[in-house]
Amino acid sequence: MFTGIIAAVGELRRLERRGGDVRLEIGTGKLDLADVKGGDSIATSGVCLTVVAHGTDWFAADVSLETLSLTTLGALGQGAKVNLEKSLGVTDRLGGHMVSGHVDGVGEVISLGQDARSWRYTLRAPAQLARYIARKGSICIDGVSLTVNAVNGADFELNIIPATMRETVFGEYRAGSKVNLEVDLVARYLERLLQGDSAALPDTGGGISRDFLASHGFPST
Repeated sequence: MFTGIIAAVGELRRLERRGGDVRLEIGTGKLDLADVKGGDSIATSGVCLTVVAHGTDWFAADVSLETLSLTTLGALGQGAKVNLEKSLGVTDRLGGHMVSGHVDGVGEVISLGQDARSWRYTLRAPAQLARYIARKGSICIDGVSLTVNAVNGADFELNIIPATMRETVFGEYRAGSKVNLEVDLVARYLERLLQGDSAALPDTGGGISRDFLASHGFPST
Protein backbone atom coordinates (compact mmCIF):
# COMPACT_ATOMS: atom_id res chain seq x y z
CA MET A 1 0.00 0.00 0.00
CA PHE A 2 0.98 3.61 -0.59
CA THR A 3 -0.22 7.06 0.48
CA GLY A 4 0.06 9.03 -2.75
CA ILE A 5 2.64 11.37 -1.19
CA ILE A 6 5.55 11.43 -3.63
CA ALA A 7 9.02 11.04 -2.11
CA ALA A 8 11.14 11.73 -5.19
CA VAL A 9 11.11 12.25 -8.94
CA GLY A 10 13.15 9.65 -10.80
CA GLU A 11 13.79 8.98 -14.45
CA LEU A 12 13.70 6.05 -16.84
CA ARG A 13 17.26 4.98 -17.59
CA ARG A 14 16.47 1.97 -19.74
CA LEU A 15 13.48 0.06 -21.12
CA GLU A 16 14.46 -3.46 -22.16
CA ARG A 17 11.98 -5.63 -24.07
CA ARG A 18 12.02 -9.23 -22.85
CA GLY A 19 9.86 -11.96 -24.37
CA GLY A 20 6.91 -9.67 -25.07
CA ASP A 21 6.96 -7.62 -21.87
CA VAL A 22 9.58 -5.24 -20.50
CA ARG A 23 12.10 -4.59 -17.76
CA LEU A 24 12.57 -1.01 -16.60
CA GLU A 25 15.63 0.48 -14.96
CA ILE A 26 14.68 3.57 -12.95
CA GLY A 27 17.09 6.17 -11.60
CA THR A 28 15.74 7.12 -8.19
CA GLY A 29 17.00 10.67 -7.65
CA LYS A 30 16.80 11.59 -3.96
CA LEU A 31 14.80 8.48 -2.97
CA ASP A 32 16.62 6.71 -0.12
CA LEU A 33 17.14 3.04 -1.07
CA ALA A 34 19.14 2.10 2.06
CA ASP A 35 16.27 -0.01 3.42
CA VAL A 36 15.13 -1.43 0.04
CA LYS A 37 15.70 -5.08 -0.85
CA GLY A 38 14.68 -7.39 -3.66
CA GLY A 39 10.94 -8.08 -3.60
CA ASP A 40 10.01 -4.70 -2.12
CA SER A 41 7.43 -2.50 -3.82
CA ILE A 42 8.01 0.98 -5.25
CA ALA A 43 5.19 2.94 -6.84
CA THR A 44 6.44 4.33 -10.15
CA SER A 45 4.09 7.02 -11.50
CA GLY A 46 1.35 5.26 -9.58
CA VAL A 47 2.19 1.70 -10.66
CA CYS A 48 3.20 -0.75 -7.93
CA LEU A 49 6.41 -2.40 -9.19
CA THR A 50 8.45 -5.15 -7.55
CA VAL A 51 12.18 -4.53 -7.18
CA VAL A 52 14.13 -7.31 -8.94
CA ALA A 53 17.55 -5.61 -8.76
CA HIS A 54 18.87 -2.35 -7.35
CA GLY A 55 21.91 -0.21 -6.63
CA THR A 56 22.43 2.89 -4.54
CA ASP A 57 20.51 5.16 -6.95
CA TRP A 58 18.51 2.84 -9.23
CA PHE A 59 16.22 -0.17 -9.28
CA ALA A 60 14.94 -2.54 -11.94
CA ALA A 61 11.44 -4.01 -12.23
CA ASP A 62 9.63 -6.29 -14.64
CA VAL A 63 6.37 -4.99 -16.15
CA SER A 64 3.77 -7.51 -17.32
CA LEU A 65 1.57 -7.26 -20.41
CA GLU A 66 -1.43 -6.59 -18.15
CA THR A 67 0.33 -3.60 -16.59
CA LEU A 68 1.52 -2.35 -19.96
CA SER A 69 -2.05 -2.47 -21.30
CA LEU A 70 -3.47 -0.32 -18.46
CA THR A 71 -0.68 2.18 -17.83
CA THR A 72 1.65 4.63 -19.53
CA LEU A 73 4.84 2.75 -18.62
CA GLY A 74 5.36 1.07 -21.98
CA ALA A 75 5.22 4.41 -23.78
CA LEU A 76 7.90 6.11 -21.67
CA GLY A 77 11.06 7.22 -23.43
CA GLN A 78 14.56 7.22 -22.00
CA GLY A 79 14.93 10.10 -19.56
CA ALA A 80 11.19 10.37 -18.89
CA LYS A 81 10.42 11.65 -15.39
CA VAL A 82 8.46 9.43 -12.98
CA ASN A 83 6.98 9.91 -9.50
CA LEU A 84 8.38 7.54 -6.87
CA GLU A 85 7.09 6.36 -3.49
CA LYS A 86 8.21 3.42 -1.38
CA SER A 87 5.51 1.20 0.11
CA LEU A 88 3.83 2.28 3.34
CA GLY A 89 5.33 1.11 6.64
CA VAL A 90 3.07 0.26 9.59
CA THR A 91 4.30 3.29 11.58
CA ASP A 92 4.27 5.78 8.69
CA ARG A 93 1.91 8.76 8.50
CA LEU A 94 -0.99 8.39 6.08
CA GLY A 95 -0.71 11.86 4.58
CA GLY A 96 -2.72 11.23 1.41
CA HIS A 97 -5.23 8.40 0.99
CA MET A 98 -4.97 4.62 0.74
CA VAL A 99 -3.45 3.83 -2.66
CA SER A 100 -2.88 0.29 -3.93
CA GLY A 101 -0.68 1.04 -6.94
CA HIS A 102 -3.11 -0.95 -9.11
CA VAL A 103 -3.82 1.44 -11.98
CA ASP A 104 -7.35 1.34 -13.41
CA GLY A 105 -6.65 3.06 -16.72
CA VAL A 106 -5.04 5.94 -18.57
CA GLY A 107 -6.48 9.45 -18.55
CA GLU A 108 -5.60 12.55 -20.58
CA VAL A 109 -4.80 16.13 -19.62
CA ILE A 110 -7.33 18.34 -21.43
CA SER A 111 -6.26 21.76 -20.23
CA LEU A 112 -4.23 23.53 -17.56
CA GLY A 113 -3.72 27.08 -16.39
CA GLN A 114 -2.65 29.13 -13.41
CA ASP A 115 -5.15 29.84 -10.64
CA ALA A 116 -3.48 32.37 -8.29
CA ARG A 117 -0.33 30.54 -7.07
CA SER A 118 -1.79 27.13 -7.91
CA TRP A 119 -2.56 25.44 -11.20
CA ARG A 120 -5.96 24.18 -12.35
CA TYR A 121 -5.96 21.01 -14.44
CA THR A 122 -8.82 19.42 -16.34
CA LEU A 123 -8.41 15.74 -17.11
CA ARG A 124 -10.55 13.20 -18.94
CA ALA A 125 -11.01 9.67 -17.63
CA PRO A 126 -11.93 6.65 -19.75
CA ALA A 127 -15.73 6.37 -19.92
CA GLN A 128 -15.78 3.17 -17.85
CA LEU A 129 -14.03 4.91 -14.94
CA ALA A 130 -16.12 8.09 -14.85
CA ARG A 131 -18.66 6.63 -12.41
CA TYR A 132 -15.97 6.20 -9.75
CA ILE A 133 -14.93 9.88 -9.73
CA ALA A 134 -16.87 12.17 -7.41
CA ARG A 135 -16.59 15.84 -6.45
CA LYS A 136 -14.41 16.17 -3.33
CA GLY A 137 -13.52 12.49 -3.61
CA SER A 138 -9.97 11.14 -3.83
CA ILE A 139 -8.14 10.10 -6.97
CA CYS A 140 -4.56 9.10 -7.67
CA ILE A 141 -2.85 10.64 -10.72
CA ASP A 142 0.56 9.14 -11.61
CA GLY A 143 0.86 8.15 -7.96
CA VAL A 144 -0.16 11.55 -6.52
CA SER A 145 -3.04 11.62 -4.01
CA LEU A 146 -5.41 14.43 -5.03
CA THR A 147 -8.89 15.79 -4.32
CA VAL A 148 -11.37 16.16 -7.17
CA ASN A 149 -12.66 19.75 -7.33
CA ALA A 150 -15.40 19.31 -9.93
CA VAL A 151 -16.80 16.67 -12.28
CA ASN A 152 -18.48 17.06 -15.65
CA GLY A 153 -19.18 13.72 -17.30
CA ALA A 154 -15.83 11.97 -17.76
CA ASP A 155 -13.94 15.26 -17.23
CA PHE A 156 -12.76 16.34 -13.80
CA GLU A 157 -10.78 19.21 -12.31
CA LEU A 158 -7.83 19.25 -9.93
CA ASN A 159 -6.07 22.07 -8.09
CA ILE A 160 -2.30 21.62 -7.88
CA ILE A 161 -0.50 23.65 -5.22
CA PRO A 162 3.08 24.95 -5.71
CA ALA A 163 4.61 22.23 -3.50
CA THR A 164 3.03 19.49 -5.58
CA MET A 165 4.23 21.15 -8.78
CA ARG A 166 7.80 21.22 -7.41
CA GLU A 167 7.91 17.69 -5.98
CA THR A 168 6.15 15.71 -8.74
CA VAL A 169 6.04 15.42 -12.53
CA PHE A 170 2.94 17.64 -12.78
CA GLY A 171 5.16 20.40 -14.14
CA GLU A 172 5.92 18.16 -17.14
CA TYR A 173 2.29 17.84 -18.24
CA ARG A 174 0.83 19.56 -21.26
CA ALA A 175 -2.55 19.30 -22.95
CA GLY A 176 -2.65 15.79 -24.40
CA SER A 177 -0.34 14.24 -21.79
CA LYS A 178 -1.34 10.73 -20.72
CA VAL A 179 -1.51 9.87 -17.02
CA ASN A 180 -2.14 6.80 -14.88
CA LEU A 181 -5.42 6.85 -12.94
CA GLU A 182 -6.30 4.89 -9.81
CA VAL A 183 -9.82 5.47 -8.51
CA ASP A 184 -10.73 5.47 -4.84
CA LEU A 185 -10.64 2.01 -3.26
CA VAL A 186 -13.97 2.55 -1.49
CA ALA A 187 -15.79 3.32 -4.76
CA ARG A 188 -14.31 0.24 -6.42
CA TYR A 189 -15.42 -2.15 -3.69
CA LEU A 190 -18.77 -0.46 -3.09
CA GLU A 191 -19.82 -1.15 -6.68
CA ARG A 192 -18.93 -4.83 -6.28
CA LEU A 193 -20.85 -5.11 -2.99
CA LEU A 194 -23.96 -3.50 -4.52
CA GLN A 195 -24.08 -6.31 -7.07
CA GLY A 196 -24.91 -8.76 -4.27
CA ASP A 197 -25.42 -12.35 -5.42
CA SER A 198 -25.29 -11.28 -9.07
CA ALA A 199 -21.56 -10.65 -8.61
CA ALA A 200 -21.09 -14.42 -9.03
CA LEU A 201 -22.70 -14.34 -12.50
CA PRO A 202 -20.68 -13.81 -15.71
CA ASP A 203 -19.73 -10.16 -16.26
CA THR A 204 -21.77 -8.52 -19.00
CA GLY A 205 -19.77 -5.29 -18.74
CA GLY A 206 -22.75 -3.24 -17.62
CA GLY A 207 -21.70 -2.38 -14.08
CA ILE A 208 -24.20 -0.49 -11.94
CA SER A 209 -26.91 1.01 -14.16
CA ARG A 210 -30.39 2.54 -13.68
CA ASP A 211 -31.96 -0.76 -14.78
CA PHE A 212 -29.79 -2.68 -12.33
CA LEU A 213 -30.78 -0.40 -9.44
CA ALA A 214 -34.49 -0.55 -10.37
CA SER A 215 -34.38 -4.35 -10.47
CA HIS A 216 -32.98 -4.33 -6.93
CA GLY A 217 -35.71 -2.13 -5.47
CA PHE A 218 -34.13 1.33 -5.77
CA PRO A 219 -36.56 4.10 -6.79
CA SER A 220 -36.15 5.48 -10.31
CA THR A 221 -36.44 9.14 -9.19
